[in-house]
Amino acid sequence: MEKIICFGEVLLRLGPEGYYRFIQADKFVVNYTGAEANVAVALAQFGMKTEVVTKLPNNDIAKAAVATLKKFGAGTENIVYGGDRVGVYFVEKGASQRPSKVVYDRKYSSISFAKQNDFNWDKIFEDASAFIFTGITAALGENLPAILLDACKMARAKGVKVFCDLNYRKNLWTPERAQSVMQELVHYVDVLIGNEEDADKVLGVKAANTDVAKGELDKTSYIDVARKLTERYGCQMIATTLRTSISASDNNWAGMLYTNGKAYFSKEYKIHIVDRVGGGDSFASGLMYGLLNGFESQEALEFAVAASCLKHSIELDFNLVSVSEIEALVKGDGSGRVQR
Repeated sequence: MEKIICFGEVLLRLGPEGYYRFIQADKFVVNYTGAEANVAVALAQFGMKTEVVTKLPNNDIAKAAVATLKKFGAGTENIVYGGDRVGVYFVEKGASQRPSKVVYDRKYSSISFAKQNDFNWDKIFEDASAFIFTGITAALGENLPAILLDACKMARAKGVKVFCDLNYRKNLWTPERAQSVMQELVHYVDVLIGNEEDADKVLGVKAANTDVAKGELDKTSYIDVARKLTERYGCQMIATTLRTSISASDNNWAGMLYTNGKAYFSKEYKIHIVDRVGGGDSFASGLMYGLLNGFESQEALEFAVAASCLKHSIELDFNLVSVSEIEALVKGDGSGRVQR
């Protein structure tokens, strides 16, 4: 089985139990995560062979993170060790009209000091069919854009399909810095994934008649955005999640896939959120699974949206669902009835 390479930071997630606020908490729930690691774990649940590529310190916290990845089936053979710390982020889950909050403590993490010679991409891409990175990774350190460019060039040379989730994070970099870095990298991307904010902040293409803060979303404007991105960067496919936020607890969730001049829209799900962190990563992994297994465009999109719909019902970052569970939802079994 050909492997899927997932390159990015592996983080320690700490958060209050349930819906406690930070100021109420006297203990935190521990998890190990990261955007690309979330993709690797989800694809492993689907039966795909995955490899997490990152840089971690040689300490017990990093060992715990690696053990967690192994527990859920992700490969860890290409992890590089060095530096002093694992990046941390804190999550306070929102509810109703109170939004979730994220606080980053990832400055000076091991991957932020990674160097180009840390990663032998020729070796890493042996027997690989796909590669995914996110805009988060590009924002982490001054050497990361060059490291990613090396990886993308090697993937292109070896015929490895490149996926990128733009994943704009305002706490990591400015739109100006994001555009200066990502516009070069996206030229090497085959399948570009993002949402309405990503296309605007990272690539300077804005969806008209859309205001996510007010719950306003004009789906047809995304076709024009996708067409412009395709023409400008030469990507084969543009995928976007379509989230209408009713509150922190309830969203409408759908997606669009644009390819060969045609736009495909998924069915829309009304979701009640248990934990929304990792929702975009689960969409990316579902789309990758569908496309890498030869699904038609509509079928791959429906699989991706259903996969991410289910993720919103699961605590913490990993999408721990099976292909059969996703397929059941795609076919209309969304009742949530007890299975026995």
